[in-house]
Amino acid sequence: MKQRNILITGGAGFIGSHVVDHFVAHYPNYHIVVLDKLTYAGNPANLAEAAKHTNYTFVEGDITDAALVDSIFERYNIDGVIHLAAESHVDRSISAPLIFAHNNIIGTITLLEAARKAWRGEYAGRRFHHVSTDEVYGALGLGDDKFTEATRYDPHSPYSASKASSDHFVRAYHDTYGLPTVITNCSNNYGPRQYPEKLIPLFIYNIVNRRPLPVYGRGHNVRDWLYVKDHVRALDVVFHSALDGQTYNIGGDNEWRNIDLVEELIRIVDSEMGAAQGYSRELITYVEDRAGHDLRYAIDSAKLERELGWSAETSFSEGLRATVRWYLDNGAWAEESLRRSREE
Repeated sequence: MKQRNILITGGAGFIGSHVVDHFVAHYPNYHIVVLDKLTYAGNPANLAEAAKHTNYTFVEGDITDAALVDSIFERYNIDGVIHLAAESHVDRSISAPLIFAHNNIIGTITLLEAARKAWRGEYAGRRFHHVSTDEVYGALGLGDDKFTEATRYDPHSPYSASKASSDHFVRAYHDTYGLPTVITNCSNNYGPRQYPEKLIPLFIYNIVNRRPLPVYGRGHNVRDWLYVKDHVRALDVVFHSALDGQTYNIGGDNEWRNIDLVEELIRIVDSEMGAAQGYSRELITYVEDRAGHDLRYAIDSAKLERELGWSAETSFSEGLRATVRWYLDNGAWAEESLRRSREE
């Protein structure tokens, strides 16, 4: 396998750190350069295993810093990008939309422009892989078909609008300059090392610490859940095998109403902690629904399965129990993550 120099942005985050672990272990001839600003959601501890490898380099910095990004392309002769760095929490985007616009849109353009200048039209063997979200498509009704790659964009939150804009810029750079880009749009990820502001790790943490479980509305909103390591395998195959200019949806074919997921988390956590069945149900607290809360997301991954042979392998029961056990075994990690967030 030939030598490659791959830049992974947001590599200290939840999904990014799993991508880094996968690439440094599976591709010893690749030099993996990680760029991360180490915000509250980027934890250096997430990269402890990757740091043991000789084909790994970490750079602390901001994807909107054009001089820094240009210098990374030049110094490390970057020929591939897997772009995961993004502000991603919908609630935070509602209270701070300008931060999301700056980081997610300007950051993506900065990386695209760095790649365009560095590669100078010599695109053979090079790739810019932009990792996005199913939220760019808007919302589905309970009886609607799933999102496909042809679904019209209809973002409803500042977060999803910023990601939709960045997707459009990636396509524009492909169409205008011929930049060898691919885009993937994934459903809700879950698994170890997810920052405890997202539903699954937050509710595990709250159950363990006997805190309220805040459920928006009546908990009838539906999400499609994808185990992070299945997502990483999909990113690998798309990065290496997709045709330039293509978009692929990545989903778990695993839809759950929020309230049913909360009940399942209670069942598993109570069981793992030796509590009586249903002991933590009293923690469920219904709160006012979030502004612009999309009813349902569901991803159709048929194109990815048909063209590149990927499919999700981890059952939800297996993945969810493994996730719960990881958080129960790594309580100090969650506490440290929350402490860092409070200090920002």
